[in-house]
Amino acid sequence: MIPFSPPRIDQKVIDEVTKVLKSGWITTGPRTKQFEKELTAYCGNKNTLCLNSATAGLEIMLRWFGVKEGDEVILPAYTYSATANVVIHCGAIPVFVDVNPDDFNISVTNVEKAITAKTKVIMPVDFGGYPCDYDGLNALVKKHARTFVAANDIQKTLGRILILSDSAHSFGAWYNGKRAGSLTDVSVFSFHAVKNLTTAEGGSVALNLPEPFNNEEVYKALCVKTLHGQDKDALAKTQKGNWRYDIVEAGYKCNMTDIMAVIGQIELERYDKETLPRRKDICEKYTAALSKYDWAQLPVLQSGTNTEGCYHLYALRIKNATEMQRDAIIKEIFDKDVSVNVHFIPVPMMSFYKGLGYDVHNYPVTFDNYSREISLPVFFDLSDGMVNTVIDAVATSVNKIMGK
Repeated sequence: MIPFSPPRIDQKVIDEVTKVLKSGWITTGPRTKQFEKELTAYCGNKNTLCLNSATAGLEIMLRWFGVKEGDEVILPAYTYSATANVVIHCGAIPVFVDVNPDDFNISVTNVEKAITAKTKVIMPVDFGGYPCDYDGLNALVKKHARTFVAANDIQKTLGRILILSDSAHSFGAWYNGKRAGSLTDVSVFSFHAVKNLTTAEGGSVALNLPEPFNNEEVYKALCVKTLHGQDKDALAKTQKGNWRYDIVEAGYKCNMTDIMAVIGQIELERYDKETLPRRKDICEKYTAALSKYDWAQLPVLQSGTNTEGCYHLYALRIKNATEMQRDAIIKEIFDKDVSVNVHFIPVPMMSFYKGLGYDVHNYPVTFDNYSREISLPVFFDLSDGMVNTVIDAVATSVNKIMGK
């Protein structure tokens, strides 16, 4: 069976993790702090905080910004549930909007229609690693700054809606010549096991707040907030006689460990030289082979010379397929020992959100994209022979179900 997206765990990773295990320092320590600096240098943002998940990063930034009951957060209907769940955790209202028919990303036009006096945050999602229209979004929040209603000092300092990018998929992507992480106010990456760059679990918050914010000071405040509200971490307390600490707020517990960070350091070291080129090559092979079929709607992976996704997903759509036909095609592909997936079941289709009154039929482009989408395997160790097997399995299965 060809798997869908196994992590790359080779001897180099194993050796470095072993070093950390033998070092006597396995929780948040020097390797995590070093990894944060390496991520900042790579992405070109101002400061980076590593955490145990992207989900924690999204929620902690909503809470830092003071999002609370009655506030509204705009996000795409086409995303994973984590993007919406963190809004619910804060007591706020998820305001779903439809996406673009071509690249799966949030529609700037639909975002503008959804803005109200209660809107505090916009959470775009870089689907499949392809960046959203950040020029459009950044301009939009400036345009609506006059109607923004600030409820605390942080919101007053920003003076407009915060853009909190769910960049879970897009580490290493480029948009208009800039790296993901430096495209808007705050971007949150995922380093989950199936992501391009993994730390087993984990994520990071890329701070890129405009003046007059001091991103280093925001970073320090977030370190406290993400470690129980404790004003010193374990690394600081190792200094001689520096054992005493205080709890300055009722914080959370979502720090990254050095065990996780060292995996990420190895992944980052070879990301541009090995990981991205291989993923791009696989996606280009899929495109070359599938472009000859009139039933294949191929994903947007690149635009011009300045915008390029990071090839996290190859989101194939089958033209004119129903949801039932798509599901039947997937079964046929699995029967040929090839693993595929669907990204994503839209959040308004989930029982919890349906119970809140959301209806996916209010987002027709989202449902149309979802109903025809099949994600093909993309991972470093996927050989050319396996790629050909995937292509054959997909083509044979579509032709059988669609009668081509």
